[in-house]
Order: sequence, then structure tokens, then C-alpha cells
Amino acid sequence: MNLKPSVLAVVIGTTDVSLIPGISVAGATPELTHYTPALDVEYLLTGRPITLDVVPMTPDGIPTPALVTRAVAFDVPKLVVNAGARVRPKVPYVDLGGEPGGDIRRGPAMSCAAAEELVSRGRVLGRELGRLGVVYLGESIPGGTTTAMAILVGLGYNAWGRTSSASPNNPKELKAQVVKEALERAKPPHDPLSVACELGDPVHPALAAIALGIAEAGGAPVLAGGTQMAAAAAIYKAMGGDLAKLHVATTRWIVEDKSADFLGLMAEVGVKNVHVATVSFSGSKYEGLGAYERGSVKEGVGMGGALFYAQSMGRDVLKLVEAEYERVWRYVKRGD
Repeated sequence: MNLKPSVLAVVIGTTDVSLIPGISVAGATPELTHYTPALDVEYLLTGRPITLDVVPMTPDGIPTPALVTRAVAFDVPKLVVNAGARVRPKVPYVDLGGEPGGDIRRGPAMSCAAAEELVSRGRVLGRELGRLGVVYLGESIPGGTTTAMAILVGLGYNAWGRTSSASPNNPKELKAQVVKEALERAKPPHDPLSVACELGDPVHPALAAIALGIAEAGGAPVLAGGTQMAAAAAIYKAMGGDLAKLHVATTRWIVEDKSADFLGLMAEVGVKNVHVATVSFSGSKYEGLGAYERGSVKEGVGMGGALFYAQSMGRDVLKLVEAEYERVWRYVKRGD
């Protein structure tokens, strides 16, 4: 099947789980993780962040996956979808009427009314996007691999310690403890909306609802991401979605991550259409890009889908990424 995307939609949101020290590296401090989704999509669309005057890479030069997505999928139209971001981006976006996620250890992730609105609007959006054909769905939500684990466990899957991390050192014990505390607080029935309300975040049910709408309209939804997409696929399935119509595209870094189990989770949920971009940055002249080969980042902001598409088009991925890296690095040095 030809999986050339008609559009790449990036669904953004936040969860207060990312404020737990040590659980996310998607921000210089836990508090700054709430800015990350807005900054990711601002950079993706405009080539520079707007909300804060910061560059999309760590101080030691490791770039956001949005840099890779922007570099290699330059010809794919982008759409930002706000599922529930605490900091709203200063670029155009579709708002699904959700709300930011809470700390699932202390209370529900969000109100069920917000989750219902999110799913209803997401499905409508998906039906419209599905008319375009193939639609890639990416995400940006720091702390999302922890809430993904909680969602999967809440839906009856054995996901303990099997979701990945943007860090080379996956804090699996900390994540599992958070999920255990959340499950002690709330034991929702295995229906998708209850699990999303109590244990999840706004992004995963939004991804599932949009994918469901796309499939219903005859389009091909492609979840472009890592282990988090197992949670989105599980909600999609629980809402009656046909897994034969669902695709997942990810990176080699996710598949080879020994601290997680991407393929195992996909098999457990029942996803069979899995596509892996085999790109390597080992030959890069930049340490920041080489860090991807040492376990940093791995996925996010639709990077797996973008790389899979770029490879299928025969593009020189490393050349494109290094050119964008150089442009951003000049911006860092000049401060303009």
C-alpha cells in the first residue's frame, strides 16, 4: 500500500505527570515541559520557536525530533491539533475542546465531559481528514510514555515497564510507581473513556478518535510515533476501530530500544501494519545527531512517520537533517 501522506497532523497536549522530577527529559526543567509541545509545533511550522526564545535542542546540542520531521517531510502539509495543552502555541491550530491532563496519582487525568468532547470532535476531524487519503498522526506530550503505560494497563494489557523514554536511561521504576499509585487511587472499568479520564491524558484519546474518523471516511490513519502509539491503538480498538485499517510508523531507535518493547506491545494490542524507518545518524559529523544512536530522543512529533516517508521517497535523510541542524545551530550561536 502506498503510504504517501496527504497531511501530517501533530496532536499536542500536556499532563502534570511531566512535572514529576526525573520522569521526562523533554524540557530543561519539569516546569518547562509544559512549554515543549507549543515550542515543537511552532518550530515545525515556522522554523523557530515563538512562545519562548529558546532553540529546539538541548544545551549539548541534541535536537528535538521536530527538527528531523521538519527537515525530511518538508513537502508534507502540517496541521496542529490541540487536545489539551497548558501552553497554547502561537501558530494556527485546530482545538478539540479538551483540557490539560492532571497528575494521575492525585486525581483524574481530566473530566469525563472533556474526554467525551475530545473524542467527539476528534472523530469529526478525522472524518474530514480521511477524505484526503493517507493521514499521518504525530504527537507531542512530555510524560506521555508514563500515561501510555497507565492507559494500557487500565485497558487490561501487560504494559509494565514496556514503554520507552526520550532519555538513554529509561526511568522504568519511577514510571511503574506512578502507574501503581494511579491504579490504587482509581480502578476504572476497562472501557476506553473511563480509562482515559482516570489514568490517561488528552493526547492518546484524541489520536485514537481522529484515527477512527479517518478510517470511517475510507482513509488510512498512520500513527507516527513510538510506544505511546500502542496506547492510542488500544483506545482505537476499544472504541470499535478496525485494526486492519490502522498503520503505525516508527523509528529503528524505538524498535531497538532494549529498555522497552515496542513490537511486543503492538502485537499484544493486535496492530499488524507496523512500518519501521531504518535511518541511521551514526555517520553524522554532529554529536547532537549522533546522540540519537546512543538512545536519546528516539521518537516524537511524527518523526518516525516522516523518516519512513522520506526513505520511501529515496531522500538523502542525513543530508537534509544536517542542513537543518546547521541552520538551527547558527541561530543558537547568533542569538537572532
